[in-house]
Amino acid sequence: MENVVIKENGVCSSESVNGSRFVWSAKESDSSSADHLVVMVHGIMGSQSDWKFGAEQFVKMLPDKVLVHCSERNASILTLDGVDVMGERLAIEVGELVQRKPNLRKISFVAHSVGGLVARYAIGRLYRPPKGENTDNSHPNGCEEDSKSTICGLEPINFITVATPHLGSRGNKQVPFLFGVPAFEKLASAVIHLIFRRTGRHLFLNDDDDGKPPLLKRMIEDCDGCYFMSALRSFRRRVAYSNVGYDHIVGWRTSSIRRNSELPKWEDTVDEKYPHIVYEEHCKAYDAEQCEPTSADGSDCDQLEGELVTGLSRVSWEKVDVSFHCSKQRFAAHSVIQVKDQTAHKEGEDVIRHMIDHFLH
Repeated sequence: MENVVIKENGVCSSESVNGSRFVWSAKESDSSSADHLVVMVHGIMGSQSDWKFGAEQFVKMLPDKVLVHCSERNASILTLDGVDVMGERLAIEVGELVQRKPNLRKISFVAHSVGGLVARYAIGRLYRPPKGENTDNSHPNGCEEDSKSTICGLEPINFITVATPHLGSRGNKQVPFLFGVPAFEKLASAVIHLIFRRTGRHLFLNDDDDGKPPLLKRMIEDCDGCYFMSALRSFRRRVAYSNVGYDHIVGWRTSSIRRNSELPKWEDTVDEKYPHIVYEEHCKAYDAEQCEPTSADGSDCDQLEGELVTGLSRVSWEKVDVSFHCSKQRFAAHSVIQVKDQTAHKEGEDVIRHMIDHFLH
């Protein structure tokens, strides 16, 4: 059973038994024509309510285009079970939803923090190669094969991450609240599993399942029956929103998929429409030979981080840098960039607006 609520702002929402939230336009003519599923994924210790504002803004601004699903299959302490376990759950959740909504034609993902890694894992499971290529039994059934690659039978459009630690959290200053002190960072890597369990091991790149490389390294290839990079490549756009500062949880380098030398210089914005967007960069895909080599003289951590940058740079990215340095809530930048709660609406809503304005381009 679902409890349907019609809001005054013209947005309908329903909450399923497992807590997931589905949002659509209250105007029947709009909702009947909408065929683009937007899957929103929360971060660690989060819930579907974290994307409440964002989901409603998507439907209000694109009422005849999108239907929004806020995932809840990995809520609260379930986010500590590991990126792979959460990714499997999300893939099943999306597959079940698509089967219940036969009119869907397109799919996009919008994910915050570790949710971006979970979404990357899930699309690796949901990816279907073009018709005629080999498939395996890991893909969900019930969707017709297309001549183009799909995500659960749907056309992949946008893959958007917000403050996601794509390079993990183990490198220097990748977790800013550790102040870049090597002793603190080393200690955090040693004890993180005591706090964030298996997810912590994945984030700090010290997981060792059956002698395999760290999961985040495996996720820059197609492996283990998952099409991680093929799935990522299949989307029309890949966008990484990053905080340039005051995000004490996820550093700028890891969320923007850059090396230190690639971090841009930015200045105070003069854009009245998007006052917190301070830098935008369109990075084309590079072959492995074109990517900046990683120095063999660096630490193992530097080497691995370089490999992750190189692997993820084989697909194009739009990188959008955000700064709340003049905001009263700048020290909560990690949640403000998502517009997680009511107090953040006025501060971060331009980031959501920027996301939506460019969504169908």
